[in-house]
Parts: sequence; structure tokens; C-alpha cells
Amino acid sequence: MEDRKTVAPPHPAHDVTEHVGYRLKRAAAALRGAMDKALRQHDLTVPQYACLELLDEQPGLSNAELARGAFVTRQSMNVVLRGLQDAELISRPATTDHGRALPAHLTAQGRSRLDAARSAVYAIEQQMIEAVPQRRLGALLDDLDGMAAALGG
Repeated sequence: MEDRKTVAPPHPAHDVTEHVGYRLKRAAAALRGAMDKALRQHDLTVPQYACLELLDEQPGLSNAELARGAFVTRQSMNVVLRGLQDAELISRPATTDHGRALPAHLTAQGRSRLDAARSAVYAIEQQMIEAVPQRRLGALLDDLDGMAAALGG
């Protein structure tokens, strides 16, 4: 029989479902599922939507900047950008004068699609927010930021 050493959990937990990481992953999976479903109606994926949101806030971002902001690899963002460009939701120059970065911008059609999809995504966020007492929302956001920072994110 194998000699198994028991490692104490970082906080009282009876099983894996009571761990912070598990609950964060469960919430993230629920959010992703809801967003996938809502964005499908707007012919967008979650990374495409994130890209459009980022470009609305900061026009001209590069592939690398968009990848970081959307939590995907640069290679994945290349695919996202090609799809958005083919759908005429963004524009990018064929070449650039400085470096290799090709700045992306929303087109009028992209802005229109984003506006429609944003309503659906914000409705999902509202559902999540309603599950947290208003007096605790600021602390929850601070705690989530603190957890990400503690892991270098």
C-alpha cells in the first residue's frame, strides 16, 4: 500500500468544491457559458467580443496588446483578427511604417455589432451583480484584483 502524506488545505474545506480556486473556476465557466450563448445570437465569440470592446476603448491596439487584453495567445488573436476583418468589423492596414504591429480599428459595422452585443453581455453581468449585496460589491472586486495580483496577474 502506498504511503500517502496528507497536505492541509489553505483554509477549512471538506472537499475540492469548497476551495477558492474551484469556486472561481465554476463562476468563470458559468460566465463563459452565458456569454457564449448570448454572443452566438450576435455572430460573435467571446474573444471576438473582447477584441471589439478593447478596440472601442483604445483604437489602434496591436495584436499583442489585444491578445493580452483578451487573455488569449498572439496566435489565437491572429485568428480572431482575421475573422473580424473578414466580417468587416475591424480594419487594419496591410503594412505599417513603424515596426511589425498592425493597428486595428473598429469599422462602423463593428461598432454597431458591438453595441448590440454589449447589451446582452451587460445583462449577464447585471445578473451576476444582483447575486452580491451592493454593500459588498466593491470589496469583492478588490478581493478578485488582490487574488490576481498575488499570482502575478
